[in-house]
Amino acid sequence: MNSINDTQQAMMQRMATMQAEVQQPLIAPSSQNNTQNTSFGSVFHAALNGVDRHQQDAANLATQIETGASDDLTGAMIASQKASLSFSALTQVRNKLMTGVDEIMKMPL
Repeated sequence: MNSINDTQQAMMQRMATMQAEVQQPLIAPSSQNNTQNTSFGSVFHAALNGVDRHQQDAANLATQIETGASDDLTGAMIASQKASLSFSALTQVRNKLMTGVDEIMKMPL
């Protein structure tokens, strides 16, 4: 009976940790005073780093599952989906930017 309670507590702690990770923004919000100093390049660079971090975390968790170092298959799958979604979102942003650049290039002088 005690091991069941310990298992439930461990699972609840892992769920709380995952929830905290999911609620963290991909890009840190900037203050209003810092808005003037923030460039598009720095924001995009931060987004790229966030996507890279998600992919590295997913790869590390998958490696741990494959080597038997961890049995948290659910966490590895969630990390994999998070990495996939963040990469997909980044790709969509890139496509929108390229469409905008193409429209600007088509404008008559």
